[in-house]
Amino acid sequence: MSCHVPCKRQAFAPACLLLMAGVALAQDAGRVEVIGVTPLPGLDVPRDWVPANVQTARSADIERSHAIDLTGFIARRLGSVSVNEIQGNPFQPDVSFRGFTASPLLGRAQGLSIYLDGMRLNQAFGDVVSWDLVPKSAISTIALMPGSNPLFGLNTLGGALAIQTKDGLKNPGNSVQLLAGSHGRAALEFQSGGGRAEGLSWFVTGNRFHDQGWRVGSPSEVSQLFGKFGAEAGDTRLSLTTALADNSLNGNGLQEDRLLAKDWSSVYSKPDNTKNRSALLSLAASHDMSKGLSLSGNVYLRRIATSTYNGDLNNGSFDQSVYQPSAADIAALMAAGHTGFPLAGANAANTPFPKWRCIAQALQNDEPGDKCNGLINQSATTQTNHGFSGQLNGQAKFSGLMNQWVVGVALDSSWVRFKQGSELGYLNPDHSITGVGAFGDGVSGGNVNGVPYDTRVDLSARTRTASVYSSDVLAINPQTHLTLSGRYNRTTLTNRDAITPGGGAGSLDGDHVFRRFNPAVGLTFAASESLTFYGGFNQGSRAPSAIELGCADPAQPCKLPNAMAGDPPLKQVVTSTLEAGARGKIGVNSAATVWNLGVFRADNHDDILFVADNAAGFGYFKNFGRTRRQGLEAGFSTAWAGASLGANLSLLDVTFRSDESLNAAGNSSNDQAQAGFPGLDGNIAVRTGNRMPLVPRQMLKLFAEMPLGAAFSVGADVSAVAATYARGNENNAHQSEGKYYLGGGRSAGYSLFSVSGDWRPKRPRAGGLVLFAQVNNLLDRRYSTAAQLGATAFDANGNYVARPFPANANGDRPLVGSTFYAPGAPRSLTFGLRYSFGN
Repeated sequence: MSCHVPCKRQAFAPACLLLMAGVALAQDAGRVEVIGVTPLPGLDVPRDWVPANVQTARSADIERSHAIDLTGFIARRLGSVSVNEIQGNPFQPDVSFRGFTASPLLGRAQGLSIYLDGMRLNQAFGDVVSWDLVPKSAISTIALMPGSNPLFGLNTLGGALAIQTKDGLKNPGNSVQLLAGSHGRAALEFQSGGGRAEGLSWFVTGNRFHDQGWRVGSPSEVSQLFGKFGAEAGDTRLSLTTALADNSLNGNGLQEDRLLAKDWSSVYSKPDNTKNRSALLSLAASHDMSKGLSLSGNVYLRRIATSTYNGDLNNGSFDQSVYQPSAADIAALMAAGHTGFPLAGANAANTPFPKWRCIAQALQNDEPGDKCNGLINQSATTQTNHGFSGQLNGQAKFSGLMNQWVVGVALDSSWVRFKQGSELGYLNPDHSITGVGAFGDGVSGGNVNGVPYDTRVDLSARTRTASVYSSDVLAINPQTHLTLSGRYNRTTLTNRDAITPGGGAGSLDGDHVFRRFNPAVGLTFAASESLTFYGGFNQGSRAPSAIELGCADPAQPCKLPNAMAGDPPLKQVVTSTLEAGARGKIGVNSAATVWNLGVFRADNHDDILFVADNAAGFGYFKNFGRTRRQGLEAGFSTAWAGASLGANLSLLDVTFRSDESLNAAGNSSNDQAQAGFPGLDGNIAVRTGNRMPLVPRQMLKLFAEMPLGAAFSVGADVSAVAATYARGNENNAHQSEGKYYLGGGRSAGYSLFSVSGDWRPKRPRAGGLVLFAQVNNLLDRRYSTAAQLGATAFDANGNYVARPFPANANGDRPLVGSTFYAPGAPRSLTFGLRYSFGN
C-alpha cells in the first residue's frame, strides 16, 4: 500500500516514514474464523460469509497494547476509529467510527450501539455510553461490526461493538498487575479463573485505578469489580454475571486558544466532576435442543447513579456591568458585615476577578443572574434498566449446501429520574467558582430580564422497546452466500415533569411512540480460498431520547445537562448503508498476510444534531434533513518469525446533504457579522457539501510487535489523524480577524508515536513474571482532538473581562469569539509488572 497521498499532509509524515521502514498496524482480521452476527451468541458464521469487514481483537491483543481502557485500545488499533477528548478525561472520550459516535456526553449525536455479552450498554437517557463502566480486564474478545446492521437494534446507525467477557473455562489461572506512571498514575488489577470437571466455572477480576491527571484539577478514581459464574449440564449452559463500579472522574473540558498557548495544562473553569456508580446482574442460558437447533437467551438488571458537579462561567454576565457596586449594592454589603469592597472606580483594568456586585445582588435577591460571572451546575441521574432477549438458532443443509438462520425477540425497559439545579457564584483567580447562595429555584436567584431565575429540572422518563428480529444465511452455491435480515422495533417513551406537570407551555410531559422495520441484505462470493468479494445494503434507526425530546426549541436553548423545555416531538433517525469490498490472504499459516479493501456510503435521514450556542454547552436538538458519511477503508496485517506488522488507512467524507440555518455564536460568518455587527450571536447558512465538524478526512494507523530474543519484545504504533472543523463552524467559513474572532475554527492534524517493551526474566510455558513499560506520545507533540467556537470571557492573560467592546449602533454589546480546543495529553511514561500463576 502506498502512502504518498497522506504524506503530503504534515500530520501523516512520521506515519509514512514508519510504514516505509516496514512497521505497521497489526489488524486482527483473519485470526477469528467464526463471527457472531447477533448480540446473543448462536448465529456464528465463517468470516468469509459475512458481507462486511468485521474488525476483531482478543484479550491478548488488548493486554499487549498496555492501553488503560478499551477506548484507548480501539483508538490506536481499529480502522476508521477516532477519539475526541472533549471532556478532557481518558475514561470519558467520544469514540467515533466512520463519523458515528458513542459518547458519555449528553448532546452528542449517538450512532453506535455497544453490547456486553448480548446486553445493550447504551443508556436510556441520551443513548450515552459510560466507558468507565466497562472493565478492560474482563474482556475476552471484541468485534466491531460496520454498517446499520438491524440485528443489533436501535442506535446501530454506523456500527455495533460487541464485547464478550472472559469465563473460567477459557481463561483459567490467576494474575496480579501493578503499574505506576506519569501524572501520579497508579493501578492495581487482579483476575482469577478456573473450572471443575462437573461443569462449574468462575472468573473474577477487579481494578483500582488512580490518576492525578496532567491538567489542573483533573484527578480520577476508577474502581471496578466483575464476576462470571458458570455451570454446564449436558446440553445446557448457564452463566451468571455481576459487575460493580464506583468511579469519580474529573475532566475540565475545552480551553480557549490563547490560554492554551500560555499554559497547555490550564483549564477554562473548574471543577468538572462526574461520579458514576453502577451495579449489573445478568443471567444467560443456552440449550442445544437437537443437532442443528439451539436456544439462547439472557435476562438482565442494571442500575446506574450519576451525579455531576460543574463549575462554569455564566455567559449571561459577559455583556453586563459587573465591576463597581452600586449605592444599593454597597448598602447591602455593609449591612451584611462585608469589608474590602470598592467604593468607586472598579473596572476591568483594576478588578480582573470581580465578585462584589455578585455578592451584593445575591443579598438583595435582585439580578445575580446577570451580575454573577460564575455558575455551579449540579445534576443527579438515576437509571434502572432491565430486559430479556431470546433467540432460536438453526442450521441445516439443503441440496448439500449450508443454511443458518435465527429468530429472536427482545424487550428492553428503563426508568430514569433526572434532577438538576444551579447556584450562581463568582470566578476566582484559579478559575474555580465560589457560590453565593443564589440558586436557580425561581426564588433565591432573583430575576433575569424580569423573569424569575429558574434552571430546575425534575424529569422522570420511562422507555420500553419491544423487538422481533430474524436472519438467514443461505448458501446459493459453495462459493456464494446470501444474507437476509430484518428487525422490527416499537419504542414507547413517557416523560413526566415534576415541576410543571400536566402538559402545556413549559411542561416536559409527553407520550411518544416510534415504530420501524429495518431490513438488510448482503452477498459474499469466494473467488478462491484466498479472495472473497462482499457487498450489502442495510438500514438502522434511532428513536429520540428523553433529553432530546425535552430540548428541541431554539428559543429556549439548554445547557446539557442544565435546562429543558417542552417541545414538539422529534423524528426518528434512519440510516441507509451501502458497502462493498474485498478481502483476502497471501501465504499460509504463520507467514500469511491478510488484507482488506472496501468502500461504504451511509445516508442519515432526519439526523438529530445538537446545535451549540457557545462553549459552555448551551444549544438545542433538531432534526437535520440529511447527512452523509462515505469513504474508503484499507488494511493489512502480516506475521513472520514471531513478529507482526500491519496498517489501516481510512479516507472519510462526512458532509451535510441539506441546506439549513444554524445558530453559531463565535462564527465570523454569521448573519450579524455579515451585516456589520460582529461579536454578536447569529445564524450561519449550512450548505449541501459542507463538512461536518469533529470528523477527520484521513486516518492512518500503524503497529508492530517484534521479539528480541527469548525474553524481550518491543512494540511501536503510530496514529495519524487529519484536521477537523470545530463545532459551531458547520458552514466551514469561519475566519479569524484578530479582534472580534480568534482562532481558526478547526483542529490541526497530528500524529502520535508510542513505544512499549516487555521483559520476562524467565519464560515458562505458562504464567511467570512480566515487566513492561509504555511511552505514549513519545515525541511530546502538542495536539488537540476537538474544537468548538464560542464567546470567551478572558483576555490573553486569563483575566475575566466583561463588556470588552463599547455598545454598537443598535445598543448591543459585542463579545470576543474564540476557538476552544480539547488539548491532547503530553508525553507520559508507565511502568508495570504482572505476575501470573496457576495457569
